[in-house]
Amino acid sequence: MEFTVQQIAEVLGGTVEGDATRRVTSLAKIDEARAGSLAFLSNLKYEHFLYTTQASAVIVGPDLAPRQPVAAALIRVADPYSGFTKLLEFYAQATRMGKRGVEEPAYLAATATVGPGHYRGAFSYIGENCRLGPNVLVFPHAYIGDRVTIGEGSVIHAGAKIYPDTVIGRFCVVKAGAVVGTDGFGFAPQPDGSYRPIPQIGHVVLEDYVSIGANTTVDCATMGTTRVGEGSKIDNLVQVGHNVEIGKHTVIAAQTGISGSTKIGDYCLLGGQVGVVGHITLANKTTLAAQTGVHKSVKGEGRILQGRPALDLKQSQRVLVVFRNLPEILHRVERLEKAANAPEKP
Repeated sequence: MEFTVQQIAEVLGGTVEGDATRRVTSLAKIDEARAGSLAFLSNLKYEHFLYTTQASAVIVGPDLAPRQPVAAALIRVADPYSGFTKLLEFYAQATRMGKRGVEEPAYLAATATVGPGHYRGAFSYIGENCRLGPNVLVFPHAYIGDRVTIGEGSVIHAGAKIYPDTVIGRFCVVKAGAVVGTDGFGFAPQPDGSYRPIPQIGHVVLEDYVSIGANTTVDCATMGTTRVGEGSKIDNLVQVGHNVEIGKHTVIAAQTGISGSTKIGDYCLLGGQVGVVGHITLANKTTLAAQTGVHKSVKGEGRILQGRPALDLKQSQRVLVVFRNLPEILHRVERLEKAANAPEKP
């Protein structure tokens, strides 16, 4: 693909400073760009790269005032990061998501229906009574079990597994190796000390614009629904237990584990390696720092918690200060004890 700087500026609603006729054929980081590349600069901490980059054009914000000559053409927009993201989306759609048609062998059950503009990669499997909307992409080796519904424009990447009765909304992404709808972790203890599996007969619902990361698992409900709310984004290697309910526009980073029947509110942020016990509730706009361990419900919107057990951020920071000073504190206590227990001089 090839575009002029002027064409890109028009797409982004920006203005050009420099040669608007230059042609752009690729996108790149500002410090790695070459002739023909388009880069962006949103953080002025990296302004020095602007004066050495080989990019043909750079997207910048309205406040940038170059202090040295700039060889690249500049495209000024209100938000460089958002503008570049828009171009990345367009590029990905054109280069990676532009697939259509059917590669053989690919299995489609006789009772399944697929909308126009779809793609089915080699060795993909679509089971009985599935309903796939228009422009759904199913990449090679993906498995879609019986009675699954997938909305318009959603993408199921290579090797992903969608278990029966799952409902996936519009414009969702399920990345490679993810498993959606597998049995939840439910076993009933028996008198002899063994465990008997509890049948998991519920399902999973991913609402519109949800993203599920690579090798993430979202377990089906024991009964009812495990739900991921509209616009929520889940990173790679996350475990979502049975009957969990995740609200709208919540973001969950890698290696987080959420135990069964927990309810997470809207607009929450969970850092990497967070652990959340089962059967609790996190209020809307809760933020959990990386490696936080949550063992009870979080009440009140907008709280920021950190540590194990989870404490409000300022309290956790005070605890950490004391913890770092424990060796010195212990040494002082030992000295005081020694002095207190010393025999009195005659």
